[in-house]
Amino acid sequence: MTHYIPITDDDRVVMLNTIGSERIEDLFDAIPPDRRFPALDLPAPLSEPELRRELSRLERANAHAGSHQIFLGAGAYNHFVPAAVDQILRRGEFYTTYTPYQPEVSQGTLQAIFEYQSLVCALTGMDVANASHYDGGTALAEAAIMAVNVVRGRRKIVVAPTLHPQYRAVMRTLLQGVDIEITGDENPEASLAEVAALVDGSTAALMVQSPDFLGTLHDLRPLTAAAHAAGALMVAHFDPIALGLFQTPGEAGADIATAEGQPLGVGLSFGGPYLGIFTCRQQYVHKIAGRLVGVTRDVENRLAYVLTLRAREQDIRRERATSNICTNQGLMALAAAVYLSLLGRQGMRRVAELCYHRAHYAAAQIARLPGYLVLDQGPFFKEFVVRTPRPVAEINATLRERGIIGGYDLSGDYPHLGDAMLLCVTEMNSRGDIDGLVEALKVEG
Repeated sequence: MTHYIPITDDDRVVMLNTIGSERIEDLFDAIPPDRRFPALDLPAPLSEPELRRELSRLERANAHAGSHQIFLGAGAYNHFVPAAVDQILRRGEFYTTYTPYQPEVSQGTLQAIFEYQSLVCALTGMDVANASHYDGGTALAEAAIMAVNVVRGRRKIVVAPTLHPQYRAVMRTLLQGVDIEITGDENPEASLAEVAALVDGSTAALMVQSPDFLGTLHDLRPLTAAAHAAGALMVAHFDPIALGLFQTPGEAGADIATAEGQPLGVGLSFGGPYLGIFTCRQQYVHKIAGRLVGVTRDVENRLAYVLTLRAREQDIRRERATSNICTNQGLMALAAAVYLSLLGRQGMRRVAELCYHRAHYAAAQIARLPGYLVLDQGPFFKEFVVRTPRPVAEINATLRERGIIGGYDLSGDYPHLGDAMLLCVTEMNSRGDIDGLVEALKVEG
């Protein structure tokens, strides 16, 4: 049968002769013999009814967060997803498409990406948005690579310690094979002013997040001025929902701006797939990583969408490419475009207002509890830090028994804060939900 590998034995012989091998097993010589063909301890095969029964059993063992009140954020947020988002994503024209390299047969996909790019530019105040990256972490890593390619001769990236710790880890992983120095976040207690002071003549970019990982909002304009004074770029990482109320990267003068787009209609989705938002100034468009869709007119003067303004090396000459990211999260970008279209300017503002006011109500109530301390780190949006009277893991275990998913344990990433959790409140948490959390914490205290 050739259903899955449509080649014959004769085809295999020709291929092996071409590469100078006699047997397929020769292709695995580089693998140590004891690791080459390990015995697999697999269960016996199942019939379809048996398989369905087993999958149902495994499904019932999962935790169903939908029945819990969620106060956990830290990069993945429980925002409302309108039903229309899923209905449009389920259309076969969208979820079966792959890569739009042939514009003549990919106009729908290309238009969806173009609309997404346009909406992201309107939201952020930036000039150009690409077709998206895998997630917020990879978007940030691509920003570092782009900065080094733009500011020639500089190989240092200064990073604020309050930038998402997992994104910083992703960036270090992706950049470990190139000569780029990442510094600034060694001291978790360093202020943004202290971090900005590290920017010098060898710095390609300063990277700052607002609202930062601990929830604090910052005016990025002074930091942008400090970066530009040293000839470096400013990279701003943002929360797209916060832009409904607060300073946009464009207003802050950022050169590159990135974000995790999960809050824009994607949902929690058990951790992915998510959406990396990437934007920059017009002058850097030829250095942008990933896809970029433009619009023109064909010979009959009809609107036509095409992949544009990117070097062919991105796809066909890996050793000369500025980045090896040549794809995008098309379905998730479509979800964000639908979400932004449905809510519009006023809807985004309303969601941001609900998050802001409910988070501040929650912080005020928790601050009254004996044994709890809401840290005053400046203005915040929807997340804030609370010092707890006991280890966060213990408190969260008890909260789960009450149907509440508590905050993010900060002890591993920011040990100087002691026993502290990062709580998140969105428009999905009603006043009653918040009061329930406060009562549960009161018992814990």
